[in-house]
Amino acid sequence: MIRLLLSKIKPVTGFAYLLHLGLLLLLPLIVFVLVRLNFVGLALIIIVLSKWRMFAVRPRFWPANIRANAVDIMVGLSVVVFMVHAQSVLMQFMWALLYGVWLIFIKPATGTLMIAVQALISQTVTLMALFLAWADAPLYGLVFMAGLICYLAAHHFFDSFDEPYVKLLSYLWGYFAAALTWLLGHWLLFYRGIPQPLLLMTAIGYGLATLYYLDHFERLNNTLKRQFVFIMIAIVIVVIIFSDWGDKVV
Repeated sequence: MIRLLLSKIKPVTGFAYLLHLGLLLLLPLIVFVLVRLNFVGLALIIIVLSKWRMFAVRPRFWPANIRANAVDIMVGLSVVVFMVHAQSVLMQFMWALLYGVWLIFIKPATGTLMIAVQALISQTVTLMALFLAWADAPLYGLVFMAGLICYLAAHHFFDSFDEPYVKLLSYLWGYFAAALTWLLGHWLLFYRGIPQPLLLMTAIGYGLATLYYLDHFERLNNTLKRQFVFIMIAIVIVVIIFSDWGDKVV
């Protein structure tokens, strides 16, 4: 309902639309400049302040608005992290460009498929940013943040399907992510910069999301189900077998 109202408010043609696009493109540019000037904290604040409309309603609507905008905020904060850890100015600019693509083409989409894509992108990039910036943090911090990120992404995903058990399924996925992070956090391994928990959560999450999507639209058959389950199990087995479970980073 909130997304529908926002879609009606946003301009779609004329000068107002061009102004709206200009303001959207201004945000990645401002973030890029602030990171270049080493004002990282200010860049993070700007990302959050860009969602000020969440609080332009009565306080009782704030939790729902924050939850609805969580994936957008997480992507923005993740872009700042990637910019900070980028090896060159060109890579920082590329992240700003990708953020612009997110703001203009991906985030405004309202179809079921695109909302699912938003959730999956947000979960992936935010988990990546979490382990990139906070790998040495206390384990309980990683566990809590991983669970929260996956809960918010799952809620965004299931909400687009009018799922009656949105909260339950979202909590289950968040709990699974937290438990997996707690287990693998004792041997936090990286494969060419990709953290092991992210690799497993992405493989399992994308597989389950695809199965749910196909089943919701009655496109899932036993053959597809077996294929996706086999791929997910195969990835988990490969990761387990070929991991060096010593206390080190690969």
